[in-house]
Amino acid sequence: MSEQIRIQPIATTTLQLLLQVAQHVQNQHEHAYLVGGSLRNLLLQEPCSDWDIAASGDAPKLARQLANKLDGFYAHLHDKANRVVVKQTQPEIIFDIAPLDGTTIEEDLNRRDFTINALAVPLTNFVEHLTNGSPLALIDTTSGLNDLHTRSLRAVNEQVLQQDPLRMLRAIRFMMQYHLTIEQTTEDLIKRDAHLLLKAAPERIHEEMYAILRPQGATQRLRYMDRLRLLTTLIPEFTPARGMRQPGLHQWDVLEHSLEAVAALERFADVMRQHSEQVATNEMGDLAPLRTLLDEAERQGIFTRADLTSPVMKLAALLHDIGKPVTHAIDNEGNIHFYHHPQAGVPLAQTIMQRMSASVHDRRLVQQVVANHMRPGQLSSGTLTQRAIRRYFVDLGPVGINVALVSLADHLAMRGLQPLTEHWTNHLTTVVALLHTYIRERQRIMPPRLLQADELISRLKLTPGPIIGQLLEAIAEAQAEGSIHSKEDALWLAHEKLQQDAVQEPSS
Repeated sequence: MSEQIRIQPIATTTLQLLLQVAQHVQNQHEHAYLVGGSLRNLLLQEPCSDWDIAASGDAPKLARQLANKLDGFYAHLHDKANRVVVKQTQPEIIFDIAPLDGTTIEEDLNRRDFTINALAVPLTNFVEHLTNGSPLALIDTTSGLNDLHTRSLRAVNEQVLQQDPLRMLRAIRFMMQYHLTIEQTTEDLIKRDAHLLLKAAPERIHEEMYAILRPQGATQRLRYMDRLRLLTTLIPEFTPARGMRQPGLHQWDVLEHSLEAVAALERFADVMRQHSEQVATNEMGDLAPLRTLLDEAERQGIFTRADLTSPVMKLAALLHDIGKPVTHAIDNEGNIHFYHHPQAGVPLAQTIMQRMSASVHDRRLVQQVVANHMRPGQLSSGTLTQRAIRRYFVDLGPVGINVALVSLADHLAMRGLQPLTEHWTNHLTTVVALLHTYIRERQRIMPPRLLQADELISRLKLTPGPIIGQLLEAIAEAQAEGSIHSKEDALWLAHEKLQQDAVQEPSS
């Protein structure tokens, strides 16, 4: 197309493989083109992790032949993709061979999603360009090259989002990944078609949402999704949260607070990654003791700092108050309440995570954060007892560390731009005490059991049932408090509790 277009050099091994692919396709009297994401990345001077090739003829057959020729592995992904993986190279090289969508490459390009992906180069010309500097014969039917130069994301036509609604989330990811601006007409198309988003496969929604959430700045992208009507399409449970006022120290409504909690989690994690002397001097107070504890927890293998800003943790922060809209109440004095909103939020969060095809692990983590995010703050309002600490970690285990850190992000998001108060200091002190006890004194508060259930049943001639769990928990608490030390002590305590319960039962 133009002699001015140049592709940055690629590894010699990759070039030799591309040459073999081009020659093989020619020998089969077919046509092959480098297309889509591969060409887009190369033109943007971005790394190319795999090679997208559109070919005429029988693409699956062609891919199988190439796998044999290149001593690679063949995988049929779906009707529009056949993968060849060459593992002899480091890193491995992937070729995705797709049939032309239409009878010509021009028809194929005009059926793609965005103009920056609707570009192609004949594979033989691409190899010649890299080997001897021949002009690149770019096929550009939608002015995609100009959009690349201006960093604009533009839909190929007005129907592309309706044909595959997932493309609306892909637009957000492309915008983030390649620092693009979604042009106005495409924004309008997304707003028009946002209601179709849930027609996409949940597994694909999951993949795109996690990619959108993973890098820093997730709140900005979530707000943009909200502006384009995608957020409340994906999470309609947030619809009544917009404009829903909150009491007390809260600066934001429920929706804004939920979005701000994600930003606060990122900000808090960023401060915790800094050097100790920097951590000790910031607007959040003295965080150095907390950072030291998290370092120890990481060495123990019960906490991973990188996981604090993982996509699932950001979702947990986003959804921590999802129970508020359904528990919103105003009393006779005009005071706003959200009684039992953590418990009410658990099934809602589960539904949302299932809607996004989240794993069992991720659904469980979000459920634990939603159900327990208030506990550290509530514990800070009174005397923190060893029994309360133990019960917190009996319920949550090492996940209690993440729940406590989300509770701090929740507090920061509550205040917004307003200065932190003594409530923050108390909250932070409580979290440090919680983590200190669990990380450094775990054996003391959660010692090995003196009795197992079967032995308790046998020795006291009990019938299996809920009482067994209650007795074991009472024994564990007494053991943690240091009031019993042996199996016989445990049996005595269990016997005493049974006697007390029998006395307290009302007579018939």
